[in-house]
Amino acid sequence: MQLKPLLTLIIFMWVLVGCDKPPMTQLERVQQKRELKVGTLAGPANFYQAQQSEQGFEYELTQAFANSLNVKLNIVPFYSLPELFQRLDSGDLDFIAAGLSYHPQRGEHYRFGPSYRAISQKLVYKQGPRRPRSFEEVNAPITVLAGSNHLISLQEAKKTYPNIDMHVVDDVDEEELLQNIIDEKISYTIADSHSLALFRRYHPEVSIAFSITKQDSISWIMRKDADDSLYALLMPFFDKVNQNGKLAELEEKYFGHVETFNYVNTLAFVEATKEVLPNYQAWFEKYSKQNKLDWRLLAALSYQESMWKPRAKSPTGVRGIMMLTQPTAKQVGVKNRLKPEQNIRGGAIYLSKLIKRVPKSVQYPDNVWFAMASYNVGWGHVNDARKITEQQGGDPSRWADVKKRLPLLVKKRYYRKTRYGYARGDVAVQYVDNIRRYYDALVWLDENGALNSENGQK
Repeated sequence: MQLKPLLTLIIFMWVLVGCDKPPMTQLERVQQKRELKVGTLAGPANFYQAQQSEQGFEYELTQAFANSLNVKLNIVPFYSLPELFQRLDSGDLDFIAAGLSYHPQRGEHYRFGPSYRAISQKLVYKQGPRRPRSFEEVNAPITVLAGSNHLISLQEAKKTYPNIDMHVVDDVDEEELLQNIIDEKISYTIADSHSLALFRRYHPEVSIAFSITKQDSISWIMRKDADDSLYALLMPFFDKVNQNGKLAELEEKYFGHVETFNYVNTLAFVEATKEVLPNYQAWFEKYSKQNKLDWRLLAALSYQESMWKPRAKSPTGVRGIMMLTQPTAKQVGVKNRLKPEQNIRGGAIYLSKLIKRVPKSVQYPDNVWFAMASYNVGWGHVNDARKITEQQGGDPSRWADVKKRLPLLVKKRYYRKTRYGYARGDVAVQYVDNIRRYYDALVWLDENGALNSENGQK
């Protein structure tokens, strides 16, 4: 046989063999590219670019999944639900992780992974008008996002309440809709409970009329096809992050401190950032920088302690804008606790010392929350709670675990076995949660140019 026909035969046979080879599975494609491509909705509940790094509940959770596959995470933020699903349909995304809840209508077209959170849908409006308690009392259009479960909920409600007036938009995101409530551009919208809790940290005037749903299961979403290769790994992954506490850690980090809401306190804080904070902001910045702290964290701590009142005093004798005890003031070189600059300088030094005292096994930001709790009840009591945590099988280096045990220090059967005894650990937990809310609000206001320090110091 001549060479040319022989080569033609070999190529033909190779093509035939190649045609018999099955196509790569989704998992094989991910492994070959060494990249997991995930779509999400941009926003504080899912994914956002902070000053230091990328942040967000869904970002960190999908990063953990990518790490388990030993591949790089490529998370793609979207601002439109229809576009997000279109990109999934086209095969450009491996799955969606955007805090989206399951609904049977969506379940007909997409595959939902294991449920890992539960949320509810809330009808919201701006504080002031009479609160509607049902769809019957809603007297203006309800604006919702195209392609959202909120729209599906309204369409279902309209069967019972035919007078519901819906306005569907696709050129804004959920946070913009909430901002439009503030700006009185729209009267009503629907928001998911976790997104709403984050938004109300700095916009307390957004009020809840009533719940539309109560227990919506959040899941990752994949295309509905016969390829189970990547989908099959979701169940063991979520089992693992449930068992090792990673899921609880992320839940605590992003949402644990916003579970409760106080309209009056939050409104007072937002007003204080405009009227009072400018008098002291430069000192918070100066002494935080000297002690390698985030000034907004120091300011949040100060507000929790004194509401930024330099002559504040407690029945136990702590004084000033950082509420220092006399021994602590002496330790950090504060001669007059009623002088706000001295007090802020001393508070910064003291907080820095507390953070350094936390064991190195505790990672950021948990080390900061341990230090904050210590500022309130003392490191000895916090360490007692860490020991109880370890005895109960929790992780003493994780704030989410220790936070559950600090309140046990008010119970005799627990505190009698500790070194430092009784402590209001429940108060310390609320104290830290408050600071975290104030801090989150300050970060948002600062990064959006809503803080003004031009008033000078008093």
